[in-house]
Amino acid sequence: MKTINCFIPFSGKVQVTETIKGLRNCEYVKNIYLLSSEKSKEQIEGCEILDIPSLNASTTMKLLAAYSDADFTLLYTKHTTLELGYFALERMVHIAEDSQAGMVYADSYHVIDGEQKKAPVIQINQEVLHNNLSGYVRKNLENILNELLDAEADRLCHAKRYERNAERASTRAGSYKRNFETTSGKVTLNIPRLRNLPFETAIIERYRRRESSIEEAMMEMYLAGVSVRRVEDITEALWGAGVSAGTISNLNKKIYGSIEEWRNRPLEAEYPYIYMDGIWLKRSWGGTVENVSILVAVGVNKEGYREMLGAAEGSREDAESWKHFCRYLKERGLRSAKLIISDKSLGILEALGDFFPEAHWQRYAVHFYRNAFSAVPVSRFRKVAAMLKAIHAQEDREAARVKVRMVTEKLKQLKLEKAAALVEGGAEETFSYYDFPPTHWRSIRTNNPPERINRELRRRTRVVGNFPDGQSALMLVCARLRYIAGHKWGTERYLNMRPLYQPAF
Repeated sequence: MKTINCFIPFSGKVQVTETIKGLRNCEYVKNIYLLSSEKSKEQIEGCEILDIPSLNASTTMKLLAAYSDADFTLLYTKHTTLELGYFALERMVHIAEDSQAGMVYADSYHVIDGEQKKAPVIQINQEVLHNNLSGYVRKNLENILNELLDAEADRLCHAKRYERNAERASTRAGSYKRNFETTSGKVTLNIPRLRNLPFETAIIERYRRRESSIEEAMMEMYLAGVSVRRVEDITEALWGAGVSAGTISNLNKKIYGSIEEWRNRPLEAEYPYIYMDGIWLKRSWGGTVENVSILVAVGVNKEGYREMLGAAEGSREDAESWKHFCRYLKERGLRSAKLIISDKSLGILEALGDFFPEAHWQRYAVHFYRNAFSAVPVSRFRKVAAMLKAIHAQEDREAARVKVRMVTEKLKQLKLEKAAALVEGGAEETFSYYDFPPTHWRSIRTNNPPERINRELRRRTRVVGNFPDGQSALMLVCARLRYIAGHKWGTERYLNMRPLYQPAF
């Protein structure tokens, strides 16, 4: 994935807060640098302040060049809040790559008759889209299908049209036309005739399966919060004919049923490692907007592959919600794990004690770090981070405990007594991974599997805003989880499990 280093003017925390928030929502952003012509002692977490004479100075440009170690550099020149449009940075990166341009400029305003008006970088002519796109799609589809039919006839004949060779099994005998209905409209297919062989093709059936993906797209649009009317408009613009509200409702019921079936499937395998986490979304409830938590469990099976074990709605990440979630997993056949990795909350610890009492528990190391950082000034983040990481770089539990005592003393010397207490009291909860094969340590002490999933879910649900209810939030999350599980994430081996089941002597 391409990366972007961002440089923005800085005159105070209030001025840049919203701009930084918008930039951090883009996965492309690598580093954010604040440009200040005044000596400012005000620090922004996760950002580095660069002292410059002015934005227009040549020395400033040289400084930016020295810090531009990403694929792209973004320079914002105004002190007002930068309001990014939907996938704005992603679009600019794609434009830069496609055009091979050295510089891409975008302005969100233009002036007409002396009046300043908004001017989005990408505009869509709805009338042209509606009148022309369907015809383009239909004609291209017709050409592609006919080319595929010709290629399949060549394959059956073992020769191209008019070609003579010793391996030729048959020859062409013309073709006949056949109308074929698609969601882009009616297309005309030229079905080849062969003299010595019947012409049978799987292309049409494969296209029908492709058509079913269009249904899935409409279902996903609905789940993502797109209104029924908007779905009708989009389908009409893209495929030549709109779909009725009744059709969308039926598709909605269909996808709900398939997701529920997947969500409640039996869990018959053995999962030595299980990660549990929750993601917070917004839902409308009784005229107000409330938080809703979707609880998610990810397992690593005996073969070392990751699986989505389940997801369920939890009003809060409290003991009752986690107990309900664990009961739901157990009722589907989940056996006890060797290690459960999660954040520390009284709710989940109580639930794990009731339903998985024999399993070891590992607290996410990164959450332990964040807890300690809450009592550390920003100026000392890097130093303290290196000290904390050194704890989990030790060769065994006893060495890690010794390191904890050293780090605690060092924090006290730095007058960070509260951070020292948090480290001393919480470090032991992060050491369970030492009971397992060293080759697994890095993977089982972190929250990498659920965190990657959560980033994808936040990216996908951010456009929805507030869900109409908790059920729709759960359905969209599960739809995305099922998609992730069926692709590279779930088909690549995550861990070699041999050291766990066949330890070396």
